Amino acid sequence: MKHAATVLQILREKTSLPKWTKSQRDPFETLVITILSQNTADRNTARAFESLSKRFDITPEALAKADLNQIEEAIKTAGLYKNKSRAIRSAATIVLKKNRGTLQPILSLPLEEARNALLQFPGVGPKTADVVLLFSANQPTIPVDTHVNRVAKRLGFAPPKGDYETVRQALQSLYDPTDYLMVHLLLICHGRKYCRARHPLCNDCPVNAYCPSKGVVQPV
Repeated sequence: MKHAATVLQILREKTSLPKWTKSQRDPFETLVITILSQNTADRNTARAFESLSKRFDITPEALAKADLNQIEEAIKTAGLYKNKSRAIRSAATIVLKKNRGTLQPILSLPLEEARNALLQFPGVGPKTADVVLLFSANQPTIPVDTHVNRVAKRLGFAPPKGDYETVRQALQSLYDPTDYLMVHLLLICHGRKYCRARHPLCNDCPVNAYCPSKGVVQPV
């Protein structure tokens, strides 16, 4: 895709990335936050994590032993709190009992092996696994959230009907692995500010000259 590099360069120049971009957060904390973030706005994710942190240490030891009702109460603002509470405690139990209390044995595996291992955790899907691998292990993968999915398809970087894996592989084929983190972050920011699901700001978009969907986009 001849415009992929140009689009990335323009977005680098025009986008202010969030302060947490270079965070060195503990891998287990990253896993917990990503579970909380599923189908949830960032603000509610942050509130839920803050509330959970006030009640418990965010460690496999503490959360594996935590009362499920107390976890639920702490994370209600994240929505789907019953499912997420079970997923968090199950993940903590698995890490504690099978991996000696750390995710490092999994994160040090080759990408696909590590990914498959994380996908065995209850409540962990491809996006959650890829976020943990990219942010906590610098593994070469691009997590595809709703913004990344929408922007990639509108820009013609991925097939319009592509599923998660199709979009991930399409994006990864366009960029060098050293740029995967930047691609993920920039597409999210662009999707939030300009390439919105409804009423995208096509006229103000800094990459509209390279967008085949300009002015005719439908919600994705």
